[in-house]
Amino acid sequence: MKLTPSRRLYGLGAILLVALTICSRKFSSMGAPSFIIPLAVAGIAYLLTIRAFFPDSGFPRRVIVIGLVLAALWHLPFLLTSPGSDDDIHRYVWDGRVQRFGYNPYIVVPSDPALSGLHTPETRTLNNPDLPSPYPAGAQLFFRAVTAIHESVFALKVAFVVCELAIVLVLLDSLHNSGQGAHWVLAFAWNPLLATEVAGSGHVDIVGVLLLLVSFAALGRRWRTVAALAFGLAVAVKFLPVVLLPLYWRRVRMRDAALAAAVVGLLYVPFFNHGRIPIGSLGTYVQSFRFNDPVFATLERVVAPQLVVGVAVLVGFLTAIWLRRKSAAWSLDAFAWPMAASLLCAPVVYPWYLLWLLPFLRSATTGPIIIWTVSIIPAYYVWHLRALGRPWLVPGWIMLLEYGSVAAAGAIIAFRRFRGPAVTRSSTD
Repeated sequence: MKLTPSRRLYGLGAILLVALTICSRKFSSMGAPSFIIPLAVAGIAYLLTIRAFFPDSGFPRRVIVIGLVLAALWHLPFLLTSPGSDDDIHRYVWDGRVQRFGYNPYIVVPSDPALSGLHTPETRTLNNPDLPSPYPAGAQLFFRAVTAIHESVFALKVAFVVCELAIVLVLLDSLHNSGQGAHWVLAFAWNPLLATEVAGSGHVDIVGVLLLLVSFAALGRRWRTVAALAFGLAVAVKFLPVVLLPLYWRRVRMRDAALAAAVVGLLYVPFFNHGRIPIGSLGTYVQSFRFNDPVFATLERVVAPQLVVGVAVLVGFLTAIWLRRKSAAWSLDAFAWPMAASLLCAPVVYPWYLLWLLPFLRSATTGPIIIWTVSIIPAYYVWHLRALGRPWLVPGWIMLLEYGSVAAAGAIIAFRRFRGPAVTRSSTD
């Protein structure tokens, strides 16, 4: 029996389904070998899937439908399991809850004895209870809206999975309008980080990813007001996409940009404290939180952490400016690389931060970023070390494996690009 591209894709999907189902059963032991090994197998199957998409020869529609059904199947056990040792989502429930009781999540701290009566069994286990919330206003209002419907971790996870489904629909529409093969939607839907960090742990980043993709798609259709508003709302969920601002230069009107800025400002009005814009524990995050940060750790030895954060933002801005000047075309790569460059220099690089990059990975030039979404998997081992009472620190060999893989992929792509013209000339001769 001939192994056609479609059958090969079915086989890789089956491997992903089995591996991620096993991983979901070990979700409470996040970072343990029993969790990382099947997740790594899923990551390798994902990379082979991406490899099968080059050259872009297309697949029948039934293959895409079956691929999306498989993704839904391996999401389900993650959705039904508890978030495990990654407890950010408990903070989301708390933030939404205290807002509905009239408190400001940027001021109150969960460990305050005066607020002990506000806690539920789910909020008592939230992380960093001695700090107020660091999440921007857009995220806060999302927490409030979901918990107003149903106050639970499960309700938030369902809301995040709905956002993921919306991303799939926007991607399919975008692929259709651009003339690209619909199979590229699987480059997003099959990434293992979606199962673990959206359906499993439940991270609000996926809400911002949806808004950013809507902005990208709207700009492609010349819906400039929608593009500006969606971009502003994405920044109001997490600040990372702010480095993409140069890409909007002369692509949106000034009145659209002013409207987006005004809307973002209005989101903060309910949280004003004596006329000041609240930031919660964001300053503490910059000053003290560290994870998987080789570049930041190196720079922090010589300059203050606040300046290094500025460098991370500047690197993203400069990358966006360079890509904006390089091409007038509206490209996916231009969205992926500035955020990736900024994350590379950030003080904290959690696996779910890479969710922001997933919808924009559809070309060989983003190969290093695609590799990164898989090479970051060993970083989960730190959760296992924490359970054993070890320091919250990524071992050097893991960072070498993670970032070394990215660097190797970049070097290979650069080498092939360098050799390309020479090979063409010798073939012509």
